[in-house]
Order: sequence, then structure tokens, then C-alpha cells
Amino acid sequence: MQHPSFRPFDTMLDRDRALALLRRATDGAEDGELFLERRRSEALSFDDGRVRTASYDASEGFGLRAVSGEAAGYAHSTEISEPALKRASETARLAVDAGGGRLADGPAPSNRRLYTDADPMADATFGAKLDTLREIDAFARALDPRVVQVTATLAASLQEVVILRPDGTLLADTRPMTRLNVGIIVEENGRRESGSHGGGGREGLTGLIDRANWQASAREALRIALVNLDAEAAPAGVMDVVLGPGWPGILLHEAVGHGLEGDFNRKGSSAFAGLMGKQVAARGVTVVDDGTIPDRRGSISVDDEGTASNRTVLIEDGVLVGYMQDRQNARLMGVAPTGNGRRESFAHPPMPRMTNTCMLSGTDDPAALVADLSDGIYAVGFGGGQVDITNGKFVFSCTEAYRVRNGIIGAPVKGATLIGDGPTAMQRIRGIGNDMALDPGIGTCGKAGQWVPVGVGQPTLLIGGLTIGGAAA
Repeated sequence: MQHPSFRPFDTMLDRDRALALLRRATDGAEDGELFLERRRSEALSFDDGRVRTASYDASEGFGLRAVSGEAAGYAHSTEISEPALKRASETARLAVDAGGGRLADGPAPSNRRLYTDADPMADATFGAKLDTLREIDAFARALDPRVVQVTATLAASLQEVVILRPDGTLLADTRPMTRLNVGIIVEENGRRESGSHGGGGREGLTGLIDRANWQASAREALRIALVNLDAEAAPAGVMDVVLGPGWPGILLHEAVGHGLEGDFNRKGSSAFAGLMGKQVAARGVTVVDDGTIPDRRGSISVDDEGTASNRTVLIEDGVLVGYMQDRQNARLMGVAPTGNGRRESFAHPPMPRMTNTCMLSGTDDPAALVADLSDGIYAVGFGGGQVDITNGKFVFSCTEAYRVRNGIIGAPVKGATLIGDGPTAMQRIRGIGNDMALDPGIGTCGKAGQWVPVGVGQPTLLIGGLTIGGAAA
């Protein structure tokens, strides 16, 4: 396990006193922990030829939880001190059943390191970061005379967490994060369109601010913007769709992934509730949630309860075989936790959340899947989307898509939305490419008001009979 510079029991709290207060709060409870966090972050944005944002934020605090059955008492504070911890223990204690319960065994310790513990903000000076953004702006504008606006952003953060459990176990993790993004707006004959590209992960800034990396992102952002500049109005109707590899896995994340989180299934509110062991997708479809991929945006060495991250198979050859679990839901469902107990910060209790959710490769040639389309859409980029967990119904907007007729990729289309439901879409998969790819490191997932970084991935997919929302029939 990583050893953070954040050592609250050396400078802020006496460990024995903190453990005594935690044990008092969890006496008679089934689970609980003291979660301490320090976070620092920096964000710089260069927009329309000038510095638009240059911010630095720092926060620290703790959250204390006591779990009894389906109830959980949670209290948090930005003041890491014994008086604040004493007040929090008294509050969290209110959720504990007076009848008492048996404290569950804690997670097994782990020494696995999935990413560096170095501070990415220290990889370059403030001046060097601004110079990089200025270079990106100048480079992107010089690429094409139709470029009228460029936005370049660079962000880095370091989250350090320490988890104390009632049995006295102490766990720690140091989690870096970086992100670079380039957005470009082009104009021609009074029409404006945009494109963006970027990426990042749990790594340093050095690779991101390398000239070859950001030049590639600027060129890709321009390519997408120019594609949209030539786009025609999207068709509307029911047709077959081919989804490209990588980031289009965000549809899988939203339409299927959330429905496979343990709490929704325990409560019976997921479209997949009660279907364990049943065929829920086409043969050949295997979906995993893997928090163990080194340096990835969604990866975690341990989750926010101290459980080591896992590679959890959710759907295997079309059959539902697993859910993502935190400790509370796993205990209530009589299964093992999967390392998916995540929280946005010390101010939030953990809940089952995705890490890197991917569909594995099949055996089909991606080009052959497109050639199989007689009249459909080839979608390779997605923007925002919405999903109803109870029935899996989704609506997703495409940021880059093309009309396909008789297997030939034609003109790009603008304004296309994909409409359907996750369970049905999974059953209608007719082809699975051999080209599974992960997204470039841009995903952030929201659930119950909490936001956490995630990753997605998938191969090229052919799905039959999705509804396309567009401008014309």
C-alpha cells in the first residue's frame, strides 16, 4: 500500500483516541470506518487567446460511519480534531440498533500499487504550464484558417486518503489525477461547429504536456470540428447502428453499468434485478468492471472502505453473473464485496460505483460489421446522455456519426440521438469486434449527487434496431 505524506495520526489526531471513538460509534454495529482525506487540485484554462481560469484548491476532513443493517449513520467535518471526531461519533452512533450486532470482518490488506504516489502538480512550474497552453492555442489556430476559437485546459490533483477500521487496521492510498483537453470551434459560411479531444489518468503531467501528445489532441479536435462542419441532418427512425470502440462504451456504462450496481438490485429498482444466472445479453457479450488497470482514470488500489479493487465479471457470454458491491450491500445480499465502495470525498458516504467498465473483444472484423449495415448509422463519438435505472431506457447524443448505406460510410450526420433500453440493446447485439479499446481518460460518473472518475471501453459493436432521433425520416 502506498505511503502518503498525509499522516493525520502523526500531526492531528492521537491514533488510540481516534480508534476508541470509532469503536464507541460502531459498538453494536455491523460495519463502519473513519475516512480521512486531504485533496489538492489545480486547473488552468486558456480560452479565446487569454488565461480564463487559474485556480488552486485544497481541502481536508474526515467522515465517520456506523452501519447497522440497511441503516447507516454518517457524520463529517472539515476540522480534523478530537473534539470534532467525538461529535461525529455521537452522531453516527444514532443509526446503530440498540439490540447490537456483530462487527463484520474487515477487508484483507493489500500492498498492490496501481499508480504513482508522486504529486503531478509538481511535474512542471506554473509558468511552464501556462506556456504549454499558449503553445496549444497558437498551434491550433495555425492548423486551419477556419479556426475561430480554441480552449485548452490542464488539470491535476492529488487525493490522499487514510482509512481506520474498528479492528485497528489502517489503510492508505495516494491517488494522482491529470487531464488535458483541447476544444476547437471552426466557422465557414456563417456556420460554426466544434470538436474536442483530450485525455489523462492517474499519472504525471510530463506525458500530457509533451508536445507530440497535445499536438495530436489539437489535430483530432480540429478533425472532429471539420467533420461536423460538413454534417447533414441526421435521419430519424429505427435502424441498425455500429458503435465504434473506446469512448462509445459510455453507453454501456450508463445503460447497463448502473443497473448492475448492488444497491439498485438489492432494492429491486434495477432492470436487472432478480436476473442473476439469466441470459441478459446476446451470446458472446462479456462485461467486466476492472479497477485494477494500472494508471487508468477509474482505477483504485483500494476502494473508499479499504477493500482492494477487483476485476469483477458482470456478464459472461450473455449471462448475468455478478453485481458491483460495496461492503454494506454485499453483506445484505450475502455475497463478497468487490472493491466498488466509492465516495466523492470525506463529506460523502460510500456506495457501489463503477471503476473501469468494459465489454471485452469478440472475434468479428470491425470493417465487416460496418459493411453489414444496409441502412444505418456508424457512431464513433458521444456527448451527454440520460438513463432511467428502473427500466434501462437511455437517450444519448452523438458528437460524431455517419450515415451508412449498403455497407458504405457516407456523409457525417449532425443531431443524431440513440434511443433505446439497455437490456433490449444488449440482446440485439449482432456483432462484436476484435478491437476492444479503452477511452482516453475523460469519464466522470454521477450518482446520488456524488461524482467520481471512471473509465469505459468496448470493441466495435453492431446493434440491431435502435431508434434514431434526428431531423428527418
